[in-house]
Amino acid sequence: MTAGLFVVHAPAASAADITTDLGITSGGDVVAGGGKAFIAGGDRILVVNANGTFNTAVDGLSARSLAITPDGTRLYAALRDPNEVMELDTTTLDTTREISLAEYPCPTNLALSGRWLWVGYGCDQWDGGVVGIDMASGHRSRLIRVASTYASPKVAAAGNTLVVGDALSPATLSVYDVNAFHTTLRGIIDGHDYHAGFLGDLAITPDGSTIIAAFLNSAEYLAWDTTSLQEVHAYGPDPSSGYYAPVVAVSPDGTHVAGGRGTKSGLVVTLYDSATTTPVYTGTLRDHGAFMDLQSLTFSGNDLFAIWKDLATHHLHLWRLETGALPESTLTLTAPSTGTGADVLTLTGRLTLPDGSAPGEQPLSVTRYVNDSAKLTFGATTAEDGTFTFKDQPRSAGVIRYDVIWNGSPTVHWSAASATVTLVKAVSSITLSGPETGILGTQLTFSGVLSMGGQPVRSSTPLRILREVTNSNGTVVTALPPVSSITPDGRFRFRDTPAEAGEYSYRVEFDGDRAGLPTTATLDVTVEEAPQE
Repeated sequence: MTAGLFVVHAPAASAADITTDLGITSGGDVVAGGGKAFIAGGDRILVVNANGTFNTAVDGLSARSLAITPDGTRLYAALRDPNEVMELDTTTLDTTREISLAEYPCPTNLALSGRWLWVGYGCDQWDGGVVGIDMASGHRSRLIRVASTYASPKVAAAGNTLVVGDALSPATLSVYDVNAFHTTLRGIIDGHDYHAGFLGDLAITPDGSTIIAAFLNSAEYLAWDTTSLQEVHAYGPDPSSGYYAPVVAVSPDGTHVAGGRGTKSGLVVTLYDSATTTPVYTGTLRDHGAFMDLQSLTFSGNDLFAIWKDLATHHLHLWRLETGALPESTLTLTAPSTGTGADVLTLTGRLTLPDGSAPGEQPLSVTRYVNDSAKLTFGATTAEDGTFTFKDQPRSAGVIRYDVIWNGSPTVHWSAASATVTLVKAVSSITLSGPETGILGTQLTFSGVLSMGGQPVRSSTPLRILREVTNSNGTVVTALPPVSSITPDGRFRFRDTPAEAGEYSYRVEFDGDRAGLPTTATLDVTVEEAPQE
């Protein structure tokens, strides 16, 4: 067909697109993987689910840039102030490795490719550069330095290709070959030749074959072949050009390129077919009453997460865009409607693909909320036919909500499902055992079992022990040390040494907890003086 004979109109953003004030004023980088998105938030890393809802936060990390492994299991954060890179487990959010960059101050930009993590660093003019960290060598990571730039450079990497972009105008893109032992300069793309100044963002296709760059003074997102270093595509022109620095991203499967920027009237993000440069989706965000600066952009499957700043309040916002570029999957979830806080709940569901084929074993992320606050995240897996079952014991009364997310695939859109269970406090009971008689001055040992809903349980609520002694001197009630050590099967023990003869009554009181109601148990013991010899 002859170019220019037709125009494909990109669909508008869907009603499901959401924007959320993150309550932070610094940071702004975002990456996604494993059913979550991670946002550098000044002094913390925010974690959101694939549908854009808040998950949790990791405090105390002043990250400037983030990178995530393709399988979504490891997150890397560039910490500018302590001059180090931190590796985190994305499931537990525990730190698994810390790598010092004391000789390479102000790490600012990250790019991950295979075993290599590339770090653009630099605090002041002409002290910038890039250092490569060999992540396969464990805690004693091998460092290879490449490039020296005006300031902390942009970096992008895939396969055996590394691209380094400096902050000068016109911009320069340096392309390197990477192997196990060294990096070699492959060539330079000179911004003079393309009237490309002030590099805004840099991306590379997953196979390392194509560089895509966004420039402040260009209405297009330009692409070069990494072997020939010749321009091969120009995505756009972007109608929003001319205001703030643009951002660009490539989908995990390389089939789409996304680009956008802020304007005086709002934000515009356009999704392009990477091979044909045809725009297939446009998302716009307007009428927020202030200048809006787009900070970063990443793919979550074929949807997008964008971070933008309100330049009046300086607050950062999360914008999730459902691009509609992939066929929809369906996820269902069924839970019991009611129960008690002691119940083990069984939930079932099914993942269905658009063509009805069996999805095979697929990982799911499950998040449990108790009264919309306390939460726990764990995993589940579908069977070959897409069905799944998981069990959970919330150990709390109230409204329990379960959110299940499938992160999608390169060819199928992610999906989510929710279900709620209303739980009441379970009936509790205590079985108390011990001697019926005792000898003055001889220690007595008592044991018991705490149950809820007829099943032995452990509670964090201590058991109160009251001892009542009745004899010729009257009746005296004494509080003994509480029992706080209860085994997982509900068992507990306590001891007492009678100091006088009489009728003893030991009362064990449980005040109840989030899952169970209060209960008591009593055991009577007759204590006599030791027989005379």
